[in-house]
Formats: sequence, C-alpha cells, structure tokens
Amino acid sequence: MCGITGVFSPHESIPAEAGDALRAMAESLAHRGPDASGVWLDPEAGCGLGHRRLSIIELSPLGGQPMVSSCGRYVLVFNGEVYNFKALRRELEALGRVFRGGSDTEVALEAVAHWGLEQALERFVGMFALAVWDRGQRVLRLARDRLGIKPLYYGWTAGRKLFVFGSELKALKAWPGFDNQLDRDALALFFRYGYVPGPHSIYREVSKLMPGRVLSLGKGEAEPRIRTYWSAEEVWSRGAARPFAGTEAEAVDGLEALLKDSVALRMIADVPLGAFLSGGVDSSLVVALMQAQSSRPVRTFSIGFKERRFNEADHARAVAGYLGAEHTELCLSPQDLLEVVPDMPRHWDEPFADSSQIPTFCVSRLARQGVTVSLSGDGGDELFNGYDRYHFIDRVWRLAHRVPRTARKVLAATGKALPESLYLVLGRLGPKIRWRLDALGCKDFQDFYRYLFSHHRDPARFVLGAREPQTAFTRPLAASGLDRYQVMSLLDLLAYLPDDILTKVDRASMAVGLEARVPILDHRVVELAACLPTTMKVKAGRGKWVLRQVLYRHLPRQLVDRPKMGFGVPVEDWLAKDLREWCESLLDPAMIRAQGFLDVDEVGRMWRGYLGGQKNWCHQLWDVLMFQAWLGANDQALGGRR
Repeated sequence: MCGITGVFSPHESIPAEAGDALRAMAESLAHRGPDASGVWLDPEAGCGLGHRRLSIIELSPLGGQPMVSSCGRYVLVFNGEVYNFKALRRELEALGRVFRGGSDTEVALEAVAHWGLEQALERFVGMFALAVWDRGQRVLRLARDRLGIKPLYYGWTAGRKLFVFGSELKALKAWPGFDNQLDRDALALFFRYGYVPGPHSIYREVSKLMPGRVLSLGKGEAEPRIRTYWSAEEVWSRGAARPFAGTEAEAVDGLEALLKDSVALRMIADVPLGAFLSGGVDSSLVVALMQAQSSRPVRTFSIGFKERRFNEADHARAVAGYLGAEHTELCLSPQDLLEVVPDMPRHWDEPFADSSQIPTFCVSRLARQGVTVSLSGDGGDELFNGYDRYHFIDRVWRLAHRVPRTARKVLAATGKALPESLYLVLGRLGPKIRWRLDALGCKDFQDFYRYLFSHHRDPARFVLGAREPQTAFTRPLAASGLDRYQVMSLLDLLAYLPDDILTKVDRASMAVGLEARVPILDHRVVELAACLPTTMKVKAGRGKWVLRQVLYRHLPRQLVDRPKMGFGVPVEDWLAKDLREWCESLLDPAMIRAQGFLDVDEVGRMWRGYLGGQKNWCHQLWDVLMFQAWLGANDQALGGRR
C-alpha cells in the first residue's frame, strides 16, 4: 500500500527545481508509505511522479517506485495490490516478458507495457489507483479500481496551467501556490450526505476519479478524457436481464468458492497479516475463510466500548475462540474516543461526518501494533441487502403507495404550508410528522431513497451561495429492470460505498500505515451478487441470506444470528456533555457569520433545539462540527479564497 502523486504541464516544460516541490507532495503522504520514497521527473516533458511506499510484497528495493518498464517506455506509480499477479506473471513470462523482482507492481507495469492500460486493467483482480506516463506518446494516464477501494484526486492549479493528482488532497495542496477555492456546491452535497460524493471534491478545480475509470491527458491537450472500463450500472443491468438460473444450493456453493479464492488471494503478503473482527456476519465469514486456509491461528483485532449498546466485543471474542484465532481486544472508554475526535480533520482531507470513522481509526491503530495488513468485511451489506434500512424503506414505500398519488401530493403540500411553530409545539413528535408528510411528495423510489438518506433537507439554502449538483441519487440510473432492493444496492455501490465506507476505511488504516483489504468486494463476487435474485438475499425481511448460508458452514448459527449493531459512537450523548465546550467554540455565531459559508441563524436554531430537547439535531450538528473542525484545520490552505 502506498501514496502516489504527480504533476503534468500539458503546454510547457517545468523547471528542474520542481523536483523539490514534487518531493514535498510525496512527503505529505508519508503516513501512507512510511518505508521508502521516490521521485521521477522529466522537466522537458513537463511530467513528474512521486511515491511513498508501504512495503507489502517484494520488500527489497526491486519493488521501489516510481518504476520504469523493461522496455523503457512507461513510468508507473501504483497504490494498492494486484492480487492475481502471480498468474499474470506466468502468462507474461510465457509471452517473453522479463522480470527483475517479485512485486505485483512490476507485474502491473509489464502488463500495461504488453497489453495496454485498459486491457491490463480488465485482467487485474485487485484494488488500486495508479498513474502511468507514456514517454513515447507523452500521455499521462490515471486509473482507479472498479469499486473505488483506493482513492485518487486530480485537478488544476497555477491558473489551470498545471495538472496535479494524488492519493489524498494533502499532496495536491503541497504544491507551492495551490490556488483552489472551496466549492460551495460540493459543500451543499456534504450537508445532504455527510460526505462529498464523487466526482466532486471540496475544492472547485479538483475532482475524484470515479471507480472503474481511466483518465488520459496528453501534451498540448486542454482537458483530460475519461473512459469507463467497468461499470456497476452495466453489471447490475446485466444481472437483472440474465439472473442466476441455478438452485439456492448452487448459489451458496458458487459464492463460497469465489469468496474462498478472494480471501486466499488477499492473504498473500511478505509481512504480518490479520483481520478486523466485529463478530458480525461479514467479518466473521472473512476470518473463517482465512482460518480454513491457514496453517496457524489468524490474528484478529476488535475494540469494545464500555457503553453496552455499542459493544460487540463479546461476540467477536466468541467467534475468534470458536475458530481458534489469536485475538486481540481493546476496551475503549468515552475519553479514549473523545481524544481522537480533534484529529479527524487532519486524517480526512475533506469534510467527513460518519462518526464511525473514530472507532475505525482506533481498531486500525490497534491492528497496526501487530500486523501490516488487515482484512476487512466491508461490502457485504451493499451487495447482499444487509442494511436494516433496506427493509424499512421498502416497507414504508409500499405503505405510502396505498395512498393515492393525488392525495399524497395534497398531504405533502399541506405539510410544507404549515408554519414551523406548529411542529415545534408538537415537540419531538413534530419532526416525525413533518418528514413523513415531506416524504409523500417524492416523485419516485430513487428520490424517496435519497430523501431518507439526507441529513439536511435543503442544503443549498443552508450553504450560502450554493447550488446542489446532481449525484448518483438524482441522475436517472442507466440500469433497467431492477426491483427496489436492487436499486438501493446499486445506489450504495455508486456513492455511499466508495465515498463513505471505503473512504473511511482507507483514511483510518492509512493514517497508521496499515493496508486494509476487502475480499467481499472482489469484482467477481460483485458480478455474482448482481445476478442473484433478491429472493436469494432477503427472506422474511432479513438480508444476506445467501451469505449467511456460507457462514453457517463454518460457524454455529447461535454465534452470528443476532441483531445488527453497526460501528457507531454515542454522538448524541457527547455533544451536550463531554464535547459541549468544543461544540460551542466551533458553533460560535460570530465566527460562523465571519466565515460566510453557513446560515448562522439555522445553526443557532439547531443547537438551541438540541439542548432544549425540542428535536434531536445531533447528526446535523455533527455535520456542522466536522465542517467547522475541517475548516479550522485547512484555513491556511484556503488562504481566504472563499
């Protein structure tokens, strides 16, 4: 696992002194790659690449980057892993390619040199973000893995004369004179979702490369070209058109075989390896398949909380004990968690308000004390309809549509027309009535899902001077023939998974120099999940049926059949008690008014309403607090450009 960065001047050369700036960009990513660094620069061509290395496979300097292909034409910086590199290497050796070392990076580079970038990407099983400079054609190409497991930002600075990219925004901001302004439209998206969805970033001239895309920018070109080599929408559409035709037993067998291979590939490492274990279905299955293929106990890591309603440590310990894993557990007090909160904006380059980032960081820090690679169970909920909200939203939608459309419109319009004071009189019941009336006005199921996902109902009004852009939740889906569960799953794969869940895991693990691998998100597993009908995922209002059947082959049902808990922290309790002083410093009306980003009166109403018990605004306030903390940590980089 690594950090990559680089610069490209499409219209002119760059001075040799740019190497110092390039080294500073790479140095900003040292946490992602604490073991080594490298810079490659061609001033006349106007291109430079930087790299920080976390050594996982081929620990010698032969795995160092930037790496030049054996033919001398291509220069590569690579973040991630190509797990099937051994099979690809054998194939390339048979075709005459010669290798110097044993790294997967060299295999990826020689695959690009032999087949071309897009054909090579189609052969990769892995997670990655990469940049490859073609010295022959003078073209820079960037690529990101199919699911967006690894991040990649790109954009313009120096008056749009210089193209910059990097694993994190830190690297782009390290270029001298970084001159991007905060994007108020992207900020509105943050206040709707709690994260900034791609391709947007918090800066105007910087974007996220979307999953499954290749970006190309050549010498003399004004704008990059972007192509799709893998699309979740196309995969979901094909799955709906040609669903799995086998029996349920065959589906379970097929899924187990794929997951077993996926886990085995992700156990390849030249450094100590372990797994996160919460005791839930997904992480328990990953650990079970690891232990089934390991000659020694798998190292597992979990954290517990003194608040029983958040604590899953007992379940994790029981699963680890049954499987014979070597388990490490850390019980955290509220103070332990609170001490981490002020550091979150430093690790996350954009405003990010998923509070589970805190325990994710803590368990990553714990794991890094014993291993360099840790497998994670992320992806099971999105692929196999595991979230409780799927069943709730489907049920609410069916109930709402018992009311005739005309009546729904009238009720929604009436709800909007009623004065806010009336809802306030009703106390905590008022907001519940209000959101139900508003929900009746949603034009279709996709709009309804977005509405229930929204933290703030009208963020373009809350963020001064903003207009809310389109996202996967508002654009018509290219996939057709999907039922409601398939629509929710696809929308989560397009936005929530890459921009919230995977961003959280990447930043938390990379902050401590830990590589996190996600075997359930092997694209072959994703493509099988797309073909499985909802009846094989959801039975009796409970999701992940087919995944559970695989797990039951390795663990007793009583160890894993329990209500889903999630990985949350007690934000609602913290704001009015332990964090109150911190909150009031960040919510100071004079400061917010001077910053000029948010509706200061609405912020005040939310804070007073929360403290007075009229409405539980804790999640919306957490969004504001995370933005304010991020703004404070990044104010110097913004340099007043607002």
